[in-house]
Amino acid sequence: MKYSIYILILLLSHVTMVSGQKYFTKTGHVSFYSDTPLEKIEAQNKSSNCVLDLATGKLEFAVLIKGFQFEKALMQEHFNENYLESNKFPKATFKGQIDNYTKIDVTKNGKSTVKVSGDLTLHGVTKKLNTDAVVEIKAGKIDADATFNILVADYNISIPSLVKDQIAKSVKVKVDATLEVLK
Repeated sequence: MKYSIYILILLLSHVTMVSGQKYFTKTGHVSFYSDTPLEKIEAQNKSSNCVLDLATGKLEFAVLIKGFQFEKALMQEHFNENYLESNKFPKATFKGQIDNYTKIDVTKNGKSTVKVSGDLTLHGVTKKLNTDAVVEIKAGKIDADATFNILVADYNISIPSLVKDQIAKSVKVKVDATLEVLK
């Protein structure tokens, strides 16, 4: 009997330890893409931060706007100075929740789709965001991918009339990150 209680306590402490862990990355990848007949705009940022608390499903993501790299230097300059005003609004954040986080079992390799909801703050404007994400467990690490669209006008990003036909009204955003246990 003592032996059974000891094993039960050991198992429960292991479950609490696994489910209470926070996962983290400093190398999350955020990219965006927009396309019009006149111009294709694409940028990458490979140094975003993300923290996930598996005990609650809470998720926070932050990306420095100046960290986005463009193929054309002039495009990058216009993005930072004229559109996103990165000196005034230096980062974008997402604070939210994985609604069905209990589907994530870091003790087993595998893939699942989860619902993510929260607040995306960009250019000083905060809007609700809901999307699906694919979460894959590989050797105790969490690979997460999500793709969603945002409307430029929703975030008060002004497009000068001279180039309004060159910039899409909707931008496709892709986020992928590999998170490890926060130590």
